Amino acid sequence: MGKTLYLDCSSGVSGDMFLGSLLDLGVHLDDLKQALSGLLPADCDVTSSRVVRSGITATRFQVVEPRESAGGSEHHGHRHLPQIVRMIRSAGLSTPVTEKAIALFERLGEVEAGIHGIPVERVHFHEVGAIDSIVDIVGGVWAVEQLGVTDVVASPLNVGSGTVDTDHGRLPVPAPATLELLKGVPVYSAGPAMELVTPTGALLVTGHASAFGPMPAMTVGAAGYGAGSRDVPGHPNVVRAVVGETAAAPGHVRVAVLECNIDDMNPQIFGPVLDQLYAAGALEVFLTPIQMKKSRPGTLLTVIAPPAAREQALDVLFRETTTIGVRHHETDRECLDREMVTVETEYGRVRVKVSRRRGLVTNAAPEFDDCARLAADRKVPVKEVHAAAAAAYRAVAKGK
Repeated sequence: MGKTLYLDCSSGVSGDMFLGSLLDLGVHLDDLKQALSGLLPADCDVTSSRVVRSGITATRFQVVEPRESAGGSEHHGHRHLPQIVRMIRSAGLSTPVTEKAIALFERLGEVEAGIHGIPVERVHFHEVGAIDSIVDIVGGVWAVEQLGVTDVVASPLNVGSGTVDTDHGRLPVPAPATLELLKGVPVYSAGPAMELVTPTGALLVTGHASAFGPMPAMTVGAAGYGAGSRDVPGHPNVVRAVVGETAAAPGHVRVAVLECNIDDMNPQIFGPVLDQLYAAGALEVFLTPIQMKKSRPGTLLTVIAPPAAREQALDVLFRETTTIGVRHHETDRECLDREMVTVETEYGRVRVKVSRRRGLVTNAAPEFDDCARLAADRKVPVKEVHAAAAAAYRAVAKGK
């Protein structure tokens, strides 16, 4: 049994919405305050309240600052990455939370440095350098650890549309940093013309989720709703977090399937392409002959890979082949448990791949390479070595 956290971001996500949804799930505010006590300035506090967003009751998380400093430089001033790292390291948090939070800020620093064309050390964190955003990110990492989940999955993210006012001026939605953080993540735009995914929200979701798609099969344990600051009529401005138990078989995994049709490439190139796709992490790559438009023969190139390797596979396909478009989606894959068993035959030793489901053997296949090598050495047909190995395995299995 595993414990999965599913984040429904159909109304976008921000740092405070992310943390609010986890508080609504049952993470205790007093424990959060205690955990962040070494990070919060003495004149700041964190609170949560129950609010309604378009008919849905949700938890609104806020960092409360005194009025006299709320507009000043003490908490809202620009911070560099080294300063934020020092703040987190001196906060007295657990090592996993500390390292995860720092890794998220370092990732954001690299994104900002790339956008502005400057070294990471010179990056000024504007909105994300404010104490409330720092609390959202560090608190979000801490809250996920408190839930004790083994996996985090998120829906495609609704980024919104229109423009947003920032310290750099009015920018299109999603803002440049947000868009960079969402590379490789399924997104779309729907609903009111407003920013729905903020940099802190994008950072927290992409920093935790191992996959993006529909809610995985689970037994639902609890659901929580984190509210955004605005209440938009007809648009529930909330993130929904669902925690449940998953009981998938050990061989049940999520995979990405990538496909492209090619009819204008030298077929000799397919060999090196397949090698590079496997080097990029592909689990399976295969070619299928197809008939394309204008009666041209073509090839369907299919790649099955872990979701985390999808971008690397896309890079190979666009760089090394002539395709100008790739279809991809995520799906479930069920694999049998497998082990190698070595058997003795009159021709020599042969490995046999044994497959099981729930402990029962479903298939036993002699390794062809072993059979071919022994057949060549003994100058006998490969089928004889293969049959001898299969019989040897059946004898061993029967003896057990």
